[in-house]
Formats: sequence, C-alpha cells, structure tokens
Amino acid sequence: MSQLEFEVVCVNEEGEIVKRQKHSAPHYPEKLAENVYLDLVVIPEGDFLMGSPESEEGYLRSQSPQHSVHISPFWMSVYPITQAQWKKVAKLPPIDCYLAPTPANFVEPNRPVEQVSWEDAKEFCARLSQLTGKTYQLPSEAQWEYACRANATTPFHFGQTLSTDLANYSGVDWEYLGKVCSRGGYGKGKTGEDRRETTPIDYFSVKNAFGLSDMHGNVREWCADPWHLNYQNAPNHDRPWLDGGHPSKRILRGGSWNGGPHKCRSAYRGKLEADGSLYDIGFRVVGLFNL
Repeated sequence: MSQLEFEVVCVNEEGEIVKRQKHSAPHYPEKLAENVYLDLVVIPEGDFLMGSPESEEGYLRSQSPQHSVHISPFWMSVYPITQAQWKKVAKLPPIDCYLAPTPANFVEPNRPVEQVSWEDAKEFCARLSQLTGKTYQLPSEAQWEYACRANATTPFHFGQTLSTDLANYSGVDWEYLGKVCSRGGYGKGKTGEDRRETTPIDYFSVKNAFGLSDMHGNVREWCADPWHLNYQNAPNHDRPWLDGGHPSKRILRGGSWNGGPHKCRSAYRGKLEADGSLYDIGFRVVGLFNL
C-alpha cells in the first residue's frame, strides 16, 4: 500500500477554476496480469445526506427525500474499469456466465469498457474476487453517491456547476421542434464541447477529494441496488437496498458523454434492465477487505 498523490480543483458558478489543491489517499494497486493493475483508494468512514434538495436544478422526485446514511470504509477503483482490465478478467474461467473479451464500441485499452450489462459487471466482480481472494462487488447506490460527493454538498464535487474542461459530457444545447430539450450548461455555467465518445482514464488529470476520477460523465456506472421509485423508507446503512424495488431494473449513476450536465449530478439516478447494455454504460468496483 502507498499514497496516491493527485490534484483536486474547485470551480465558481461560471465553471472557472478558482482553487487547486494537492491531496493524497491510501492507494492499493491490485495486480491482474503483467503490467495490468487495478488502482484502488480507500474511501473513509463518514455520514452524509443522500439525495437532492428540491431547490437543486434538475431535481426529480426519484432523488428524494434526502436522508442521512452512515458509510463504513471501503476500497473503490480510482477509474471506471478499463478495457485492458476487462480483457484480463474476461479470460478467467466463467463462474455464472460468459464474458465477451472485447465488448466496447470505442476501442482502446485505457478507455472505460462499455456495452456491458449489470449481469456482466457482476460476473466480472465474481471472477475478480476468485482471482485475488478478496471480496469485490459493485458499489451500493449509497456508497457510490458518498464516494462521488467526497464530502461536497454541491451538485458536483467540483462545485455548483460543471465544465467540459473537467468532465466528458454533452456540453451543447440540443433542440427539438425549436425548443431546447437538453441544456449543455448547468446553472450559470457555460456550454462546451460534445465529444461524442468516451475519453481515456485520467484524461482531465483531476480527481475528487477522495482520489476518484470520472465520477461525473464519461460512462454511466452500474450500482448493485434494484431500482426504487424514490427514497421513501430507504435504509440509513451503506449496503445495497435489496428490499422491494423493481426486480429486473438496476441503478445507473454518474452521467456520460452522451448526456447533459444535469444527468451528471452526484444525486442523479438512472435505471436499465439488468441484462441491458449500451455504449455509454460501464462500471467501477468496490473492495471490502483490510490490508
């Protein structure tokens, strides 16, 4: 175990960087194969208010009511799972299902793997656990949001808005029948680029205060929980909320290159059938172990 050194930035309401700080976090590189590692950082214990206030731009009822959740410490992959990491694990013996070795649409070893279903991601975690002898799984929705916020209470861990200089999302206005149906700017933030593809990991060279990259945009990320319409009767622990909910739909978090900034907010929730896959959906893993 070592210390990961990284830079954290904060933006003002217009999306301009107003602060740069050096941070560090406990770091563990899990070896998957020769020259292929899974970088993990410790997400510290804490409590946070999960969900969105009604006053937040982009608020939906599915993101409320806000509720306090206690989080135990865990490891989380710094980046979404890459195609290089996926390929190595996909070669391991099957546990519950087959994994295609190269499912991604935007092919490059250091880009996130995409076009993988929730069931594929779960199989990846099972094979990774068997390979390493450690417990790896998809993050619970509570773990994901806590890790994304990194103690921030603003819509994004960067601040009140987002910039395409810092994250990969659609930063242009989309119109339909003469009306803007998706805004490229958030709040007082400006419009920006629309790259129309994933970007390699560490493309922007910034992370949140916990040491995580690409929590806003690039690819939407699977969580372990089934879909619930809202947070009524939601638990205050960090384990997946398995009681009730839709039996076949699973949670997606974080937004992507294919959506506007409001869908990249820390509190935004999406869903898809567990066996569904699209070219803007990937995942990252959490590790439940001590070193």
